[in-house]
Amino acid sequence: MTTLPPGPAPQPGAQPPLPPPQRPKRPGLFNGATTEGIRGRRRIRHPWELPLLGVGVVLALIAYALWAWILAFPARRALVNEEQMLPDWLEDLGAADLLIQFGLLLPLVPLILWIARAIMYAQMRATAVRMSPTQFPEGYRMVAEAAQQFGMRRVPDAYVMMGSGVLNAFASGHGFRRFVIIHSDMFEVGGRTRDPEALRFVIGHEVGHLAAGHISYFRLVITYVLGLIPILGTAFSRSQEYTADNYGYAYAPAGAPGVMAVLSGGKYLNAEVNVNELADRAATDPSLFVHIVNWLSTHPITTWRAHALRDRSKPGALWIRPGGSMFTSPLPPGHTWSSTYPTPGDALAMLDAADARRPAGGGGQFGRFPGADYSDRPAMRALQTSAPLLSQRTSYAIPHGPYREDARRLRPSARPNPGGPPPAPPQQHP
Repeated sequence: MTTLPPGPAPQPGAQPPLPPPQRPKRPGLFNGATTEGIRGRRRIRHPWELPLLGVGVVLALIAYALWAWILAFPARRALVNEEQMLPDWLEDLGAADLLIQFGLLLPLVPLILWIARAIMYAQMRATAVRMSPTQFPEGYRMVAEAAQQFGMRRVPDAYVMMGSGVLNAFASGHGFRRFVIIHSDMFEVGGRTRDPEALRFVIGHEVGHLAAGHISYFRLVITYVLGLIPILGTAFSRSQEYTADNYGYAYAPAGAPGVMAVLSGGKYLNAEVNVNELADRAATDPSLFVHIVNWLSTHPITTWRAHALRDRSKPGALWIRPGGSMFTSPLPPGHTWSSTYPTPGDALAMLDAADARRPAGGGGQFGRFPGADYSDRPAMRALQTSAPLLSQRTSYAIPHGPYREDARRLRPSARPNPGGPPPAPPQQHP
């Protein structure tokens, strides 16, 4: 006689309960941080990331081969009783001391990186506030949802640390453990009366770094030499940032304008930043020195980054400024001669004209602060994504997206979304 398990009797014709979902295997050396393997989502990566990673691998192999040769050359000379430790051409260059230091330090790089990551993780655990289901649960939910969407095997640790006015966030790890750090000043932006979608984008960006394998220990060891090479090292870093932006956009597309407003105007003036005007400056300032600033930066410069997050039909510009401005500007680009700049009378006349067109409640652009009532002012996102005052619409139109993988998923018949906030991703129905 079969004994039924305890519980309510099954109804006739009812479907048997589904088995619980299989728990993903824990991260390992050969399966990656996500269920998509070591390579992860290749289509979401910036097209320059993997080629530059390949350059880093080649440079690392050359460096360690040179290290082995440096060690072997003196030993070979000693066997034949020659006192000269290095070839004549290296002696003439005066590179002996440098090469000796190189030979001593290069093998220590993996150990130094391992210890540094361990200390950083311990420091966060010892000093920062850990997000959890009971502490900062809204932020922790964002981390968990991003980890689930990106296919991560485990939810990373998440901490809030005192920012002291610095708006920043970063991701790191130690061993197979991963963690995200959000500065308190950046975390404050996510309040219900502030811009929670901007914080959602930031968290998606940082979890995206983890999902893409950017903070893998072996990746950092391999690309250490690349990071020492001017221009190439920073270009590799910028390509990773663009990849993480793609992850952030895939998770929280509506937060893209808000995060650029925060990064450019700060956590109080962010509501008054017109992101269209910010992005258009990327296309209208061809200055060589702006390019140099970008080439030397580990992150895409703000104007280029804003342009990439607005125009999702192509990857972010890595070397040369992007093309396509949506609005004209009443002011000349910064690279032009001073003769094109307005006189004081011209500037005051433009201010009067702008005041006449400014929407009700749109003045007083000196920030929005927690606890104050701004119901008489236009919505923050409406100000950030509106057409700039005194500007004319150009003929440039953002082509239909998406660029590779993002959350827009526009159909060929869908209308473009020039200048406005990205549409929300489609709702998933059970």
